Formats: sequence, structure tokens, C-alpha cells
Amino acid sequence: MRRREFIGLVGVATVARPIVARAQQASRMRRIGLLTTFSDSDALAEGWLTAFRKGLDELGWRDGHNVQIDYRRAAGDAERLAAFAKDLVTLQPDVVFAVTTPAVASLLRETHTLPIVFAQVSDPVGSGFAASLARPGGNVTGFTNINIEASIGGKWLELVTQIAPAVRRVIMIYNPPTAPFANYYLRPFEAAGTAQGVQARPAAVDSDTEIENTLDSLAREPGGGFVVLPDTFTGIHRDQIVSLAAHYRLPAVYPFRWFAEIGGLLSYGIDSDDMFRRAASDVDRILKGEKPAELPVQAPTKFEMVINLKTAKALGIGVPPMLLATADEVIE
Repeated sequence: MRRREFIGLVGVATVARPIVARAQQASRMRRIGLLTTFSDSDALAEGWLTAFRKGLDELGWRDGHNVQIDYRRAAGDAERLAAFAKDLVTLQPDVVFAVTTPAVASLLRETHTLPIVFAQVSDPVGSGFAASLARPGGNVTGFTNINIEASIGGKWLELVTQIAPAVRRVIMIYNPPTAPFANYYLRPFEAAGTAQGVQARPAAVDSDTEIENTLDSLAREPGGGFVVLPDTFTGIHRDQIVSLAAHYRLPAVYPFRWFAEIGGLLSYGIDSDDMFRRAASDVDRILKGEKPAELPVQAPTKFEMVINLKTAKALGIGVPPMLLATADEVIE
């Protein structure tokens, strides 16, 4: 073989090798682990996952075609959550999508190398998931479910007093084990109470009984109201919380629209479906070779206020016209 022909063949082989490698990588089935604290019978959580899959589909990833999603749903059980985290790490998927702070924490007890994208996490830096929002620096990135300053804690208290001006005592309901980030919201909540001359204090609950006892105690004197902190526990117990608010005739403000849709008085928070659709973009980028350490944690871009006018009427509350005018949706 002539030297020139030999060099030409070597050059073609050198160019062809990465092309073939990329083609093989593109054609192989990719794997996504999915860990959530909710159950498969929770219509709300399944709606979020539908939005996530829709986002993946729009980016060219179809479950069962070019990507396989391995679902693990802990249904509020901490032991199952830990076991499922270990199981997913053993499977070594290309990336894990983790829903809620406890899910991310469970995964990080098992791995600091497997890429993780999160959603519904309130304080990723304070929780130790990321070095900073701009440059997470580790194996975790995702979408925080609240604005960076967490001033929304004060906004919730202001909304309670706007819709029910007679309120003088407001508690914030949360469960410490599933909301280790609670202070992120409590500080501005308590500061807003001081500024308005309203008693604002935390109310830790960890069972159905404690929820009922806490709201029963709050209702024993006039002027009580409450705020629900966004965490797995309050999400799972949303039906009971909303039902007890109606039973004890307590004005309350909730962090997500789905509380208002089942009878809650007023909700103010992010558009969760939008966040889950957007979360698919980070999964897509990691599947295409980018690193979580270099993908900034993203804040929500859509907030919405929903007022349930039927509930307001049942509580004898006349909603101020200005508040109605600023609502994104009014349920009548």
C-alpha cells in the first residue's frame, strides 16, 4: 500500500470513530430514575409527573422508546424513601429526578457522583445540596420552588390579614422532619407579623391528631388564622387541613393552587406544572453530556393567586375588591 493511501485511510478511520461513538450513544436506551415522596394514587403528584414527561417528550425523550423511567414512590414513608434511594443508585441510571427535599437528601446519603435533578425543593443551598445557586458545584441541580429571598413567607401572612382583617394570631403549620428548611420561610413570616402587630408563630405537627389539636386550639379564641408551609407532609394531608379549616371556620392561606381547588380559602405560590415541565430541560442537558455542577439552580418564573369565593362566603368573609382584582383565578 502506498504511503499516501495509508495515511488517508487512517485519517478516515480517525474521523469515523467519534461519529460512530456518537451514533451508538444516541441510539442506546437511556435511563432516568425518579424518586418522589408521594404515592402513585396521589392525583396531584401524578399530574406533576405528567407535566415532567410532557417536557421530556417535547425535547425528544419518550418513555419506553429512547428512555426508560424507573419510578419509586415512597408514599410519605421515610424508611421506604431511604430504601428506594439505595435501589435507584444501585441501578445506576444516567440521571435521577428527585421530587421534594427529603427525596434529594435520601439520594445524597447514597451517592455524590450520580447526577440528580430536583423539583419542589425550597432551600437547596441551606439544605447542603448546592454550593450556590449559580454554580451548584456537585452532582445536584434543579428547580427551587420558591423565590430566592423567601420573602413569600411574609407575603402569606400579609394575605391572611388582607382577606381577614380581624385576624390577630397566625400560625404556620409544618412538619419538621419533612421541612428541615422551615426557617427559610419562618423568618420573613415572623418579621411580617412584628411589622403588622400580629402574633406570628410556628406550629409543628407530625400526625393527623396533632393537626386537629393545633387547629382546635387556634379556634378556641377569636382572631385566629393560619398559613400552610409547603412540604411533603402538608401536601399529603391537604384534604384534612382544608376540611378542618372549614370546620373550625379559620381563614387560611396555602402555598399551592391545589389547596384552593379543594376548598382552601386562598392560595399564593408557584405554577407547579410549569416548574415540572421546565425540570425536563435539565434532565435533557445531562443526558446530552452536561454536568449538574455547571447547571445553575433555577427559580420559579410563574406565580399565581387563587381565591375560593365559595369558601369565603361560607366563612362570612367579604373579599376586598382589590384582592379579587389581583387574583389569577377566582373559584365561584
